[in-house]
Amino acid sequence: MATLVQAVRMALHYGETYLGVTDILGEDVGPPLGGVFTATQGLETAWNTPLDERGIIGAAMGIAYAGGRPVAEIQFCDYGFNTIDLLKVAGNQRWAGGGNYELPIVLMTPSGSGIRGSLYHSHSFESWASRLAGWKVVMPSNALDAYGLMLSAIVDPNPVLVLLPKALLRVRGEKLIPGEPADPEQLKQLIDAPLGDRTGWRPRWPDLDEYLVPIGAADQVREGTHATLVSYGRTLPLCVKAADLLRESDGLTCDVIDLRSIFPYDWRMISQSVLKTGRVLFVNEDSEVTNFGEHLLRRVVEEHFYDLLVRPRVLQGQHVPGIGLNQIYEQNTVPQLPHILETLRAVATEEA
Repeated sequence: MATLVQAVRMALHYGETYLGVTDILGEDVGPPLGGVFTATQGLETAWNTPLDERGIIGAAMGIAYAGGRPVAEIQFCDYGFNTIDLLKVAGNQRWAGGGNYELPIVLMTPSGSGIRGSLYHSHSFESWASRLAGWKVVMPSNALDAYGLMLSAIVDPNPVLVLLPKALLRVRGEKLIPGEPADPEQLKQLIDAPLGDRTGWRPRWPDLDEYLVPIGAADQVREGTHATLVSYGRTLPLCVKAADLLRESDGLTCDVIDLRSIFPYDWRMISQSVLKTGRVLFVNEDSEVTNFGEHLLRRVVEEHFYDLLVRPRVLQGQHVPGIGLNQIYEQNTVPQLPHILETLRAVATEEA
């Protein structure tokens, strides 16, 4: 089974081989490193840029305007804040041109907690990104979805932001990517560069197949009747674990929805689940002021106020400048399994 970062790498290989990707660009994405998380090791079209996030976005826009299909990487999403005005311009283009111009840019960037990254390597970006009209924004929580969402992003005529949860990049998937070998060690030998001298190393790519996850389609990963639990990215596996523990300990079952797409998002799935359960908890690790979970909560209140049995809730990260280097700081800054389980139990058992 591939890890999430191996899935991204295989999707990019498939993209440059079959889907017309012309350039994969960013800081250290080319040889010898292949990306700080190895997402671009061994790719034919990968090349290194200067340490200039605005230059990366500008170059990607120029390549796309000229008919190319670029995939750009911002090494950490924290440095995407340097480029907000350019991202806004990129999002405007199809709308401003009446749909006559395509701008098929994929921008991928690691996001969120998981490496105790402190001030400059720990931020979440999805709430900021959701305000960039004209962009599609996705965030996978497992390897298969990472592969499928990346391929969907590559073929989309709009700019697409692929947020990669840092905490899950090394986590192996539970489902095979079409065409990958089942043995993780075999896959590693095929596509992971060796440590040390890489002179002459070339990946031996498996015979991969196309697999698309539609942008805007959520995935219901658990089914229940007592509450609705909505999440994405790093906190999604924690939510699944919390729902399983609640079923085992209290006999209470929950719908668990993996949003997968931040925008457009699958409101229909959320709405139908809330109508069924009358109780909902949104979980994400973005900071507590105007995070994306708050938007979803507001919409639930507006459209389902009289369907709710108890007040809807959001569990989110603390409103702090960054996640501390100490593991204890990180664990108390963003939602962890005990926080999610405690809040979910309260939502599911509160008297109506």
